[in-house]
Amino acid sequence: MTDRAAFLAATQGWAEEVTDIAATLIAAASPNPPGDTRAAAEAAAAMLREAVPDAELTLHESAPGIVNLVARVTGTGPGRRIILNGHLDTYPVNEALPWTVDPLGGEVRDGRLYGRGAADMKGGIAASMVALSVLAEHRDKWPGEAVLTLGGDEETMGPLGTQWLMENVPHAVGDAAIIGDAGSPEVLRFGEKGFIWMEVEAAGKPAHGAHVHLGINAYDRLRRALDALEGMRALPVAAPASVTDAIAAARAVSEALNGAGECDVLGSVTVNIGRVEAGTSMNLIPALARAAVDIRLPVGVAGDAALAAVRAALDGMDGISWRVLRRVEPSFTDPKGEIVGCTMRAAADVLGHAPVANMRVGGSDSRLFRAAGIPAVVYGPTPFNMGGADEYVLVSELDAVARVHALAAFDFLTA
Repeated sequence: MTDRAAFLAATQGWAEEVTDIAATLIAAASPNPPGDTRAAAEAAAAMLREAVPDAELTLHESAPGIVNLVARVTGTGPGRRIILNGHLDTYPVNEALPWTVDPLGGEVRDGRLYGRGAADMKGGIAASMVALSVLAEHRDKWPGEAVLTLGGDEETMGPLGTQWLMENVPHAVGDAAIIGDAGSPEVLRFGEKGFIWMEVEAAGKPAHGAHVHLGINAYDRLRRALDALEGMRALPVAAPASVTDAIAAARAVSEALNGAGECDVLGSVTVNIGRVEAGTSMNLIPALARAAVDIRLPVGVAGDAALAAVRAALDGMDGISWRVLRRVEPSFTDPKGEIVGCTMRAAADVLGHAPVANMRVGGSDSRLFRAAGIPAVVYGPTPFNMGGADEYVLVSELDAVARVHALAAFDFLTA
């Protein structure tokens, strides 16, 4: 039996372990906001110290309550470094939702693990922790380093989690990264759309609603501005053929899981008006109106080009001002690149069939690695009721993700 075959065999039988780890993490509430991950980081650290007692493990409090974790295991000698990454914070628990289980109970029922963060992403973290444990047990078979980084600040896309670790802990960056964020074992995600979050404000002239001839309705001005922004959907997209071909090849599998139209969205600019505020009474002409806008950018549309289109649409409109709240460039790892290939081959061996490779609609910390020139993929369990009541993940998928993370890391380190 080859070393790889022996290692693949060693990844079996961890389903109960990964489920128990995930349940323990769920019990350590870490909602963001407010963003306190101390309990979750300490719980993860305690389990890692028991499972991998000789790992180099450190906790880093980047701001009050925001605690990050780094655990490093070394192999037979010098080599490459693989990063297994995740985030400790979750959506708020929101006990007012119609939960039928204890949201922090980590209950297992009918092959499902329930609780806030089960899918996003304490299940994925548990999978990476098990992967690190398996790698540590077989460190005599691979060179280099395997490093687990758990950020305490992702749900609000803040800088105090993975970004802080990459800037302050030298071994929190490596040669490639695998992230167990929510997704599906059937779809490896090699890139994600960028975005521009912005606020548009319209100023008008107040008056009584019966005297429209005396006022200027700020909301009317805002509506025209938002209609102008809708034109950004027509921006041309110049994506590399490797990306467009991968999206097209993944369509049947990916859309069966994530809804018809996903692949069209991945390849185009989208505009969502997420919040509108205007007026105080129906019989008064509003003097001020605001809207919060989420513009998503596919690979092939740079942020500068998108902002130029915003200026062309809005600058010069009477009473309209706008500002960018946050901007992130689209990013991708070459779908034919090494870490994509390692993870795809590992998944094929674990699942018994090959997954597809596609872009990701939403954001993740993978963008931070790519921005630093580090190839990164997202491979995690399917999210059910993410952010809502009775959030859950399939135990079978947690097991599969843990095995894939371990084998993909092993293949990357031994290449």
